[in-house]
Amino acid sequence: MADPAEIDARIDRASARPFGRRFHLRGRERATAELRGPQTMRAHAAEIIAERLAPAEPRNDGRQTPYRNHPVFVAQHATGTCCRSCLETWHGIGKGHRLDGGERAYVVEVIVRWINRELATSIEGRESGRSLPRVPRVGGHPPRGRSGPW
Repeated sequence: MADPAEIDARIDRASARPFGRRFHLRGRERATAELRGPQTMRAHAAEIIAERLAPAEPRNDGRQTPYRNHPVFVAQHATGTCCRSCLETWHGIGKGHRLDGGERAYVVEVIVRWINRELATSIEGRESGRSLPRVPRVGGHPPRGRSGPW
């Protein structure tokens, strides 16, 4: 297992790239991670990695990971663990072989650490009194039955 500081440094590098910066836990993905907790997220990550990333030649490699609908999918894109090419580029785990137990455990740890960091960041923001930025409504009309600022 890699050193936690090394994992954090790799997460920071992968998340700093323009593509990786777009990914954060929001809405349903955040609620799922908060509700299910870290043990369930770890189990889901292990299952998803075993099925979608661990084979020597994953089906639809490069397109096998959805962009949303599960915290693990969001984390995979943010951390460069979404496909074998990204895994090779960002984490030095080469293509063409089935991921062994240690490599799978490493990928799961990267994903879980990113999810935990995302959840901790939002909690710290709320506790410090900072509010999250408002997202403007698309369309410009207030919801039915409401007036004033929306």
